[in-house]
Formats: sequence, structure tokens, C-alpha cells
Amino acid sequence: MAPADHRITLLGKPGCHLCDDARAVVERVAGELGVAWEERDITASPEDEAEYWEMIPVVLVDGVQHTYWRVDETRLRAALAR
Repeated sequence: MAPADHRITLLGKPGCHLCDDARAVVERVAGELGVAWEERDITASPEDEAEYWEMIPVVLVDGVQHTYWRVDETRLRAALAR
């Protein structure tokens, strides 16, 4: 699977400084590799809020949880290379 065939989802909430840090990493990696990504505000979904509240930011790759709290750029690139 080529990197561009993957999709990244960043789960966060407004006012979250860790979410801002994660967004910067996701934007950089996705932009360089041509990977589509989206950001979802967990406060807009009771289900997301209940599941992810204590872990944000959370990064999903192809709908599967990849990481939470801090995004390691090297690890994210490796996941997208698979």
C-alpha cells in the first residue's frame, strides 16, 4: 500500500495545546507524503468524547488507533509506509 492510499484522522478538541502540536506533525507528514487527513472535534460527538476524552490528541491511521497524547513523526511515517 502506498502512503497516499492511507488516511489519517486526528481527534482533538479546541484549546488543546497537545492537539496543536499533533496537528503540526500530521500536517507536515501528510503533506510530504500526499496522505489525506481530517481532524475531528471530539466534543461534537458524545461517543468520541466518551471514548477518547482522556487520550487526546489521538491519531487514527485508516480508522485504527495509531497513537495518543504525543505524535512521533518517525513512527507515523513508518505506519504510512506499510
